[in-house]
Amino acid sequence: MESKKFVIHGNPVGKPRMTQRDKGRFVKRFGIRPCVKKYIDWANSARSQAGRLPERPTGISLEIYIQMPDSWSKKKRAKMNGKYHQQTPDSDNILKSVKDALFKEDKTIAYDKAVKFWADRFPRIIVEVWRGDGY
Repeated sequence: MESKKFVIHGNPVGKPRMTQRDKGRFVKRFGIRPCVKKYIDWANSARSQAGRLPERPTGISLEIYIQMPDSWSKKKRAKMNGKYHQQTPDSDNILKSVKDALFKEDKTIAYDKAVKFWADRFPRIIVEVWRGDGY
């Protein structure tokens, strides 16, 4: 089994719905929407942090650590650090944005898993990608 584990630093960004405005002549005329620009920048950063990945991967696993809001008290931060994150963005949307950022085609991925946690500091996604039978 061939596998690779790496970290994507920063808060995850969900892939926005692409509209006609995000393509071709509309971009030249109106510019890129801020949400699309944010996703493109994040995806480029994710690809550069990933490096070389196994070809035709079988599985992907994510541990997602999302930064707590600045408005939370120290007491609430201490209580929630490392606990499950049960708010938006959804874990499946983050998983999709990671797969879309890292792979031209993700049809070979038969197994995927994503779990979200609160993080007091250092938002990140720990990614493991593998090719083979085991997981």
